[in-house]
Amino acid sequence: MPPNRNAWSARRRLTSVGLLLALLTPGTGLAQDLPRGRIVDDVPCVDDQAQRYSLYLPSTYTANRTWPVILAFDAGGRGRRAVERYQAGAERYGYIVAGSNNSRNGPWKRSLDAAKAMTADITGRFPVDLKRVYTAGMSGGARVAMMVALHPEVIAGRVRPEIAGVLASSAGFPLGEFRESVGFPIFGTVGTEDFNYREMTDLDQTLKSPHRVVVFEGGHTWLPSELATEAIEWMEIQAMSGGMRPRDQALVDAHFKRRTAQADGLTSGLASMREWQSIARDFRELKNVSELDQRAVALSAQADVKAALDAERADAEREDAMRAAMAALLEDVDTNPGFAKLQAEVSALLRQSQEVDNSSSRRMARRVLSSLRAATAGMRHPDLKALFKQIPMTTPR
Repeated sequence: MPPNRNAWSARRRLTSVGLLLALLTPGTGLAQDLPRGRIVDDVPCVDDQAQRYSLYLPSTYTANRTWPVILAFDAGGRGRRAVERYQAGAERYGYIVAGSNNSRNGPWKRSLDAAKAMTADITGRFPVDLKRVYTAGMSGGARVAMMVALHPEVIAGRVRPEIAGVLASSAGFPLGEFRESVGFPIFGTVGTEDFNYREMTDLDQTLKSPHRVVVFEGGHTWLPSELATEAIEWMEIQAMSGGMRPRDQALVDAHFKRRTAQADGLTSGLASMREWQSIARDFRELKNVSELDQRAVALSAQADVKAALDAERADAEREDAMRAAMAALLEDVDTNPGFAKLQAEVSALLRQSQEVDNSSSRRMARRVLSSLRAATAGMRHPDLKALFKQIPMTTPR
């Protein structure tokens, strides 16, 4: 019997419509071939194949619910490095993570174009919770993450997601964009020898809106993966405080217990005071924190805490003066006397940076030296380059 051409044509039309819907409906079609539970290094954006990103879908991913997402930016366009940091936390708490392979230090347009393309592709492929889109970045990538949060219109396309928080490693606001209060929580991290250490600690002490800044042993680099998981957990607490996700009392209690145990184990009075203040601020909408407030107030009155604050301020002023002196010496580096003075100062700082004790002076010397090397990377001066080769460079990992 010859085939029924009308029935065959109808089936073909229905198949075509189904394929079109699969391409247009988030969470179907475009996403179905991407693996769960492991990092995919290079995903091309459907609308612009030149824009690509690394991706992590949690092993529990399905298309029948919405998911929070982290849009991450590395200073060198290495999306996998960003995704690797947040992979464990994303698996535990159910986040999609995407790291741009195009965004990098340089012109703003390149990074913002990459952010817009990646956002459009992620929100087109997957059922994203548009009220829980987070940005993350390291160094210049952190400034991209912050710029996107401050100006979400730059990534608006078919949809305009709300930026629920920023995870900022080794840098904060873009130059000229600092604000004392913002409409999203910020979790910042910085290494003890990072040349942006002062920037991040100043942000911690100046910002009035919800935030947390954690210092770890290290240089100018992405935060450790364990700390990235803690950052995601902190954002979960913030989401509960702000009503963006249902309250999970077991998670609140576990995180509160862990934070208070860490605070109890601190030996520095100043560090203890700040941690009690931070915990009280983070959990004020979820727990009774009056006892924590009282602890912080009592510590602030202690003589050792006041002395530590005075020493910290003196160190900050000293570091600022050292940086200013180095900048002034660079102005005269093309003359023999000017170069000789700079060489003498660098040699003194190198000796200080190689001291055995992990003192504030050693950390300060390393920060100033790495800042000097980073700031002069593009200068064409053979003697200067030879001098700076002696300075260990903290390469982002």
